[in-house]
Amino acid sequence: MSLKARIQEDVKSAMRAGEKEKLAAIRMLTAAIKQREVDERIELDDAQVLSVIEKMSKQRRESIAQFKAGGRADLVAKEEAELALLSAYLPAQLGDAELDAMIAEAITATGAASIKDMGKVMAAIKAKAAGRADMGAVGARIKARLSN
Repeated sequence: MSLKARIQEDVKSAMRAGEKEKLAAIRMLTAAIKQREVDERIELDDAQVLSVIEKMSKQRRESIAQFKAGGRADLVAKEEAELALLSAYLPAQLGDAELDAMIAEAITATGAASIKDMGKVMAAIKAKAAGRADMGAVGARIKARLSN
């Protein structure tokens, strides 16, 4: 079953169960997927659906930080619930050791020697870690590794 089909099934089950908050969050996800399909005039595959979910997750994390800074606990709770729901569709996140090993492998494979080669390393990592790691944090690790 494709990821998109699984999301559609979850919409149906949330409707049957009467879970209004979950249903609203899943509908927001399906709307984002449909919007991208309409904008690009394509049918999204699982990798592209994952990128939509990652983008929405990143937006939720940024919103949570902003709402915490503003003292809005009610909105923080709402965003955290949506983030938890979105995270359920993402593959298991890479651990620190796995990520460090992947970065070391990419650095040797690309022959990166300085911070100027960071783009090559990021491209190699992005292909392998799509949906399984926060690319912002990965970039910071690569930068620290290449700066030494």
